Amino acid sequence: SRMKILVTGSNGFIGKNLINKLQDEHEIIKNEWGMSFPSIKNLDWVIHLGAISSTTETNISKIYRQNLEFSIKLYEECIANNVKFQFASSASVYGLKSDFKETSPLNPQNHYSRSKAMFERYVELRNAPITTQLFRYFNVYGPQEEHKGNQASPYTQFKQQAKSSRVIKIFKGSEKYKRDFIHVEQITEYHKRFLELKESGVWNMGTGTAKSFYDVANEIADEYGARIEYIEMPQILKGNYQEFTRADTTKLWKTLAI
Repeated sequence: SRMKILVTGSNGFIGKNLINKLQDEHEIIKNEWGMSFPSIKNLDWVIHLGAISSTTETNISKIYRQNLEFSIKLYEECIANNVKFQFASSASVYGLKSDFKETSPLNPQNHYSRSKAMFERYVELRNAPITTQLFRYFNVYGPQEEHKGNQASPYTQFKQQAKSSRVIKIFKGSEKYKRDFIHVEQITEYHKRFLELKESGVWNMGTGTAKSFYDVANEIADEYGARIEYIEMPQILKGNYQEFTRADTTKLWKTLAI
């Protein structure tokens, strides 16, 4: 059935992909991130993707104003108007070591992931009557993220390097750094399927498999005839660089009966 859906962060990487996915079946209202506060009268859903997503952003008050205060205000409007709510959270809320189950303790390491964890906690304590779905994205990659520069996924960064210089630069030790990489197409498919559900809660959005940066670089090097060059990891990343992420997808697959 045709629904009226507001998407915040509509000009972002996941926003653009999601709108492409939904616009044929549903009426989509776009809200570019950082623009005026959206009206949510007569909506069926708000899909709140908009956020300052840079993990290295240093303006702390800006992060909490945009990622936490804006989210709370938007959520409260949804509650007041009986509008269902989907929220893009992040696997970074788990911290450096975890078994990545939705019930695992959270240990966010930077202000970006703290702002996500705090909003999740707000939702939990608020215990509102509206359908509220929180999605912890793992490492999302795919088309439309080229503009993100060094915040883009390794897939996109490595492809750009391979195309422009035929050399892919990876950190020494990249064999041992593994991530759960999920294609944006899969993310948008999950969002779409969850729109049909009344269930509230928190779900991981990953593939359930982990792949090393080295494997990704190799794949792309083969594809573009590029070579791999090792570089030192910058000091700023040492010590708080996740070695391993892999979504526990038990709950996700059970909910969607995959």
